[in-house]
Order: sequence, then C-alpha cells, then structure tokens
Amino acid sequence: MTTRDHLLQLLRAQCQENLPWLSSSELAYRTGASWSTVKRQLDALRKAGLVLREGQGRATRYRVTDKAPAWASATTHVATRLAEPTPDIGAMIWSEQGAELLAKLRQPLASRAPVGYQRSFVDTYVPNQSSLLPPALAQTLADEGRMQGQQPAGTYARRVLEPLLLDLSWSSSRLEGNRYSLLATQELFKRGAAGTDLDAVMLLNHKAAIEFMIDAVPMHGLTPAVIGNLHAILMQHLLPNTKSLGHIRQTVINIGGTTYLPIQAPALLQEIFDHIVEKARLIKNPVEAAFFLWVNIAYLQPFEDGNKRASRLSANIPLMLYNCAPLSFLDVEAQDYAYAMMGVYERGDVTLAVDLFAWSYRRSIRKYTIQLDAAGVPDPIRLRFREKLNEAISRVVRARQTADAAVAALALSEDDAHVLRPMLAEELLLLDLYNCARYRLPMEQVQEWLEAGRPQ
Repeated sequence: MTTRDHLLQLLRAQCQENLPWLSSSELAYRTGASWSTVKRQLDALRKAGLVLREGQGRATRYRVTDKAPAWASATTHVATRLAEPTPDIGAMIWSEQGAELLAKLRQPLASRAPVGYQRSFVDTYVPNQSSLLPPALAQTLADEGRMQGQQPAGTYARRVLEPLLLDLSWSSSRLEGNRYSLLATQELFKRGAAGTDLDAVMLLNHKAAIEFMIDAVPMHGLTPAVIGNLHAILMQHLLPNTKSLGHIRQTVINIGGTTYLPIQAPALLQEIFDHIVEKARLIKNPVEAAFFLWVNIAYLQPFEDGNKRASRLSANIPLMLYNCAPLSFLDVEAQDYAYAMMGVYERGDVTLAVDLFAWSYRRSIRKYTIQLDAAGVPDPIRLRFREKLNEAISRVVRARQTADAAVAALALSEDDAHVLRPMLAEELLLLDLYNCARYRLPMEQVQEWLEAGRPQ
C-alpha cells in the first residue's frame, strides 16, 4: 500500500467513526512513513481537494473530504500492489512534538534546571498496560519486524549474524566517538587481530558481546546476569577497575552536556536495575520491551561506564527472543542520539527517543528483511544436524580431533553419520575468522587452527 493510499484509508476510517481529525505526527506513526513524507503527501492531497486541514502549528489536523475515494485494498490488482514503493524512511526528521522538545534542550546549559533520577519513571510503568511507545506504533513495528513461521528463539539473529556483527558493532561504537570507518571495521573483523588501539578494542568488544548474546539469550533469556555479562564483555580492557565489569557501580558519575545527575547509591541502583529487567521480561510486545530496556538502562546509568552501549545491545534481547529483526542503530547521528537521551534525562520525555527509535528500527527491519530473503529457506537437513555439526566442528578445532573421530564421538547412526560427514567437510573448508561466531568458536582458537594448516 502506498503512503498516499494509507493516509486516505486512515482518514476515511476516522471520518466514518466520527473520531477527531488527525495530526501529521499521528498519521506518520500510523502509516510508518517519515513525518516529511506524510506532510508532502498531505499537501498533495489538499491540492487535489481530497483532504481538508484546520488549525495552525501544533493544533493542525486533517480529515478527508467527500471527494476522497473509498479504500478498496481487497479489489486492488496484484500487479498494482507489487509496483507500489515501500514507505520512504529517508533522513531522520523529528516530529512536531519532538521539535518542540528539542528547542528546549538546545537552550544554554546554565539556563536548564539540574535534575535527578525520577524513580516514578519505572515504578509507575505497568507491563502490558502502560506503554512508552505509542501502542499502535509498537504493534506495527512488531508485525513488520517479526520473522514468519515458528522458529527457535534467536533464529532471526543467527541467520543475519555476519551483517549484524558489523552493523551493530560499528554503529554503536561510532555513537561513542569511534574513528574507524565501516570498511576499516570490516577489515578488522576479517583479520581477527587483537587490536592495540582503544577504538579497535571497542569494536572487537562489541563483536564479542553480540556473539555472546547469540548463544546466551536463547538459553537464558532476559536476566540481570545476561546484561551484566554483556557489559563486562563490552568494557573489557576499557575500564581500569576490572571489578566494575558487569557490576553495579560503586562510584559517583556525571554525564557531560546535560543537567542530569544519576543516582549514586549502589544498593538502590541494584534494586531499580533488577526492577527494570523484571518489568521488561513481562512485556509481551518485543518492540515495546526493547524500547523500555533501551531507555531505562541509559536513564538509570547502573554501570561505571558503557551504559549506553549496554542499553543498545540489551534492547536486542527481546527482539531476539521473539525472532524480530535486530536493531543496529544504522545511520543514527551522535547528536540526534544525545538529544533523544537528554529528553529522557532532563524531562522524563520519550518523544525524541520514540522518533529516533522508530526511524532507526524501520531501517534495520528493511535491511535485515532483505538479508533474510537473500539467505533463502533454511535447509531442513542442516537444521536437523545444526547442533551435532557445531559439536563436531568444535572437536576438530578445539580438541584437534580428526573429522572422522569427531563424527564417531557423536554416536550417530550409520545413516546419520553418512549425511553429516560431507556437511562437516564443507563447513570446515568455509570456516574462517570472520564467520566463526556461528559455530560458537573464539577467534583465537580458530586463528591457531588456521595457522596450523586446517588440520582435520
């Protein structure tokens, strides 16, 4: 369905139900298109005499005229539907409400009042009754991002693992000021080098943390321990105090560029952190749960450093559990991200965060849907032998067993062993540093195996 037709459908339904006229921001949320696209289409519909506008500024609202055609999607010709473009998500543009909040946040720091953490932000949230995202938006994004069919948790993420490792590692690190280009990051991952500069360490830590999620989340779900381990991996070799890795902070921290001062009491931090994770576990909509975690972990600042990094990766846990497209924050600008966080920090207002999250997640959905389609339908035989194949490869690489010995150790029937042997040979031929995560193998051990001449 085109954005134009979707707008007419929504406005006609609103009119038929005698409901209030809609703003451009509301229409953008409901159609999933960017605000600028919706405004452009509304202006064109007004010129065509199909839509009426009333009010000015924030009070501007739209409805259909009697000239607007009734929506008839059921009778639309298939060829026409196939030719329709996907929604334009273009450049990041703030909603009207977001622009107003942004103007307040752009005031000089000295003119903005100091604020502390407001516990009511999480305490008053009731899972599946409250919603930080507009409910219709959360449902639309969940529907768009969900993988079709019944698959084990984490299947989507595993099937797009290689681009996800690069995208999320680079995007998240870039938001922290990392200077590596996307191409340089790709080369770093292919080399599997330890990396001596801090930027390389940050990127490799992200990669290792995502690989940890791929294994841990389907097995353990969303728990404080999983998030703590994520933080420990993300910040290894970057925090001078190793006792702080994965642990609730014991120190006072300040955030630059904002008047927000986080909680400083460790016991209270632990209590609220556990409270956040428990509430996120109860949220049925995975996109709402992802947004809830992303915003709340960043707002609480439970760790000594790396809180935003931990929040970005943690947001992917509910998406992974429900086989929704991962969120990689592709093309998000650091300044936009900072303002989205500041809106929460200083005003408890998620408007900018909603704008940024929805825009970014739609980009992720579009990219990984294409990746998923390109991967094709999984081979049912390979799916059946996936765990046995991983175990055999581990025996060859870690224990340096021969391929025949590794297969024999699995105690398979002769028929199954006959099927597995050529699959194992093929996978060992393709195994390299840049794809070893899908076999749950550390790069260091793979490097040693490769340097030894791929013994099997």
